[in-house]
Amino acid sequence: MTDHQPGRHMAAEIDQQPGIFADLHARRDAIASVASVIAERRPRFVLLAARGSSDHAALYAKYLTEVLLELPAGLVSPSTTTLYGARPDLRDVLLVAVSQSGGSPDLLEVTESARARGALTVAVTNTASSPLNGAAELSVDVGAGVEQAVAATKTYSATLLALYLLVDAIRGGDGAAAARLGDLARVTLDSSADAVAEAVQRYRFVDRVLTTGRGYSLPTALESALKLAETSYLAARAYSGADLLHGPVAAVDAETAVLAVTSAGKGGDALHDVLDAVHGRGADVLAVGSASDKVSAALRIPVAETAEEVAPILEILPVQRLAHGLALARGGDPDNPRGLNKVTRTR
Repeated sequence: MTDHQPGRHMAAEIDQQPGIFADLHARRDAIASVASVIAERRPRFVLLAARGSSDHAALYAKYLTEVLLELPAGLVSPSTTTLYGARPDLRDVLLVAVSQSGGSPDLLEVTESARARGALTVAVTNTASSPLNGAAELSVDVGAGVEQAVAATKTYSATLLALYLLVDAIRGGDGAAAARLGDLARVTLDSSADAVAEAVQRYRFVDRVLTTGRGYSLPTALESALKLAETSYLAARAYSGADLLHGPVAAVDAETAVLAVTSAGKGGDALHDVLDAVHGRGADVLAVGSASDKVSAALRIPVAETAEEVAPILEILPVQRLAHGLALARGGDPDNPRGLNKVTRTR
């Protein structure tokens, strides 16, 4: 038996994403049937419950809900239920619990409590037989297949796509903006490979990274920081571009690497002044996205252009490759980061 090759699971799972996107879009009708039930119930408010990478997917869904559905949305603090026993009136509320494993005890308790308090509950998971699916009234199967690497890659991006297809169907959309994401994901992975390899060499010895984005790309900045921290043990911190200039910019200097997620659209446009400021302070800026060539940066990683609301599904792909490459270059195994488990059980 051969020894495990470090990072081989993560590399394979990153490469599977184009096919997963195509398959998920082909199963859009199953998601649309869930969306039709939600639309009939006409919720007035949407709550999203998640942890870890799924929390970043939930934030993406919050943007989708507020912009595309024009409904108010919020992220749940599970401890208000699990530790403090809060039992708010949730009639006319949609609660979406997002969990790749569907096995987190706190999300299970939040979902059970919300359903008992009148909410319409939906589980979005990669494990159809999970306890969370059983607790929720409705469920959406992400369908990414078993993920062997501890760091979430294909389950994260597939969750984003599932959430987009759900929200789009609630508003009566036909999923057109996501129809070519399988092909565009392959283009993105192939066309960004050289730039990612250059970024690995450029940043392999860096100790501190700030990630930033605006609008739909903020969840990508958050997920990017998490991936770099958990695979390469970097001190990585994410900020909204709107917040970066309010104080954190004081910590930016020539020793700081800034990963900026900037795609075509209003969010990317809003990041220009921010990146001009951090570039002016001497920071080494790595721009990732379909608008990376339009901002001040030392290095750029291209991403295929799409409608802005689905850009995060592609933006994260080269960053996953970057995290994988940096982990290997720094002597680690991104399949098995130290001290981490695939399922984190919190209450």
